[in-house]
Amino acid sequence: MIENVLLDPADSQESAVINEARLWRSNGWTARVIKNEDDEGWAVEMIKDGESEPALVGPWTMGRDKKNPKPLDVSAFQTLIKTASEVLRRHEHQLHAQLHKKLTVDGENGPILISLDIVPDEDDPYATLSAEDSDGEQLAKVRVGPNFKLSAASANAWVADEFRQPE
Repeated sequence: MIENVLLDPADSQESAVINEARLWRSNGWTARVIKNEDDEGWAVEMIKDGESEPALVGPWTMGRDKKNPKPLDVSAFQTLIKTASEVLRRHEHQLHAQLHKKLTVDGENGPILISLDIVPDEDDPYATLSAEDSDGEQLAKVRVGPNFKLSAASANAWVADEFRQPE
């Protein structure tokens, strides 16, 4: 086991770098080889520092004795960091796409960009529906419910109703 304690100048908190057969901690990530609850094999979980849930859980290779897991190493750890980071990036993109929608409709004076931005507040969730002309000038902005469905039909109806508060 190799264990070092480094002082991170960015936040002045100590973070232990651990390089063990079943536990690695470095670069803001922790990899932990765990018993797979679903079968007789092993799994690895990747947890980003400060998070309570793993960003990635996947199968882990058995060692030569076919009983114990293969030990973690620097190459595997770096690959796991890359994979877990990509998973987090995809989740962020998916969440952004769910909370921010845009479409363009035809207006009397040219195309109108309609945007719906959802604010998923725990106490008071809401959304903002806005319209911009082709020059980026705001034509309207109203607050709507977080369950407002933005579609070509709802956007065209809002434009036709002169940007009045949708029902």
